[in-house]
Amino acid sequence: MDLENKFSHIKGWGVDADPKNEPTYPIKKYTGDDHERLNWERPALQPLTVEVLHSNERPGLSAVYGTSVPPSGLSGNIRRFAFKYSESSYGHWLPLLVADRVNVIEGIVDDIKKGHIPNIFAEKGWKAEWKYNRAGMIRKIALTALATAALVMLCRKSKAAKR
Repeated sequence: MDLENKFSHIKGWGVDADPKNEPTYPIKKYTGDDHERLNWERPALQPLTVEVLHSNERPGLSAVYGTSVPPSGLSGNIRRFAFKYSESSYGHWLPLLVADRVNVIEGIVDDIKKGHIPNIFAEKGWKAEWKYNRAGMIRKIALTALATAALVMLCRKSKAAKR
């Protein structure tokens, strides 16, 4: 049984088999190479110059990847920990979320070390939020204050219980 008949029950199977029926025809300059896809040679991989974290579900690196900010500091260690787990688990994604938050704090500390005081109010867009979503901003501030107060009280209670 040939491939055409073997998979003909799949809707849309073989739609690109006829070059005249291709959605980009006649705009595309058809050379016939599109049907030679199995014979391509993999291009040279991007050289590895910095540490790149990749899924443990892949045998190697992707052909192209970003190298502008390699993992570093506490957030980098958290990311390295996260990449030990499968992408389908919370052990992968939750640490990555935490690492992003830690990286923000590391960035602020780094700015202060370099003598630049960040304008967090402007950088977080709080002026626009105050202007266009005042009630939501007040709610966020109140909930954050409440959660912080609850955490402080919980910590004090646990210290008192230890004494």
